[in-house]
Parts: sequence; C-alpha cells; structure tokens
Amino acid sequence: MVNTGDFIKRLEEILRYYDLSASSFADKIKVQRSSISHLLSGRNKPSLEFVMKVVKAIPEVDLYWLLEGKGSFPASKKTTSKAAEVKPLAPALENMEKNIPKAKGKKSIDKIVIFYSDGSFTCYEG
Repeated sequence: MVNTGDFIKRLEEILRYYDLSASSFADKIKVQRSSISHLLSGRNKPSLEFVMKVVKAIPEVDLYWLLEGKGSFPASKKTTSKAAEVKPLAPALENMEKNIPKAKGKKSIDKIVIFYSDGSFTCYEG
C-alpha cells in the first residue's frame, strides 16, 4: 500500500525539480487540474492510471521511487526501472487476439498491462 503522505512529498519534489505549477503539471501528464489539487491536498489517493501517466510523461521518474521512495530522482538510465518499459502492442496481440471476446461496435484495444508477481509490470500500447 502506498503511503499517500510520502507519495505527495515525492510529487511535490517533481514539481519543484521541473519548476512546474500544479496546473502545468496536470497539463503535462494529461489529467484534470483538479486531480492534482485533490492529490496535493490529501483529499484523494493516487490511482494506478495517474501513476502510469506520471511515469510515461516524465521518463526521469522511476516507478518504484514514485510509489515507495526506493531509488532516486531523477533516475539515471542505468537505474530506470524495466517495469516502466512500454512496448509496442502489435506483437503482444498476435498471440492474444484469439482469446479476446469480440466487442460490439468499433472498439479496439488501446493498452494491455501485465503485472508480475515481483511487482514489476509491462505495458503494451497501440
């Protein structure tokens, strides 16, 4: 479980490091400005989607540092977590398509996230 208070401190560290306001940070990671405000005030807890948007938008943020404070910020390329690696979606879908139920309408798969028992994950995007 993520300690929300510590998470907020790390989020504030990111804002200071890049000299960003809460609203410009929200724009950068493509979330509503109120989401950042509610997180920083402690009203809301961070969602997985929010965490992934931060890690995707700012490569120097290591997933484990953001969630647990382990590692360092900014992360060097040597210490960047392999868990935050984003791979193309097409190769992963080739073997999975047969087992995915067909959706009505023109829906398509945008992202697949696979979580491993060691806490790491792989994100496949289209």
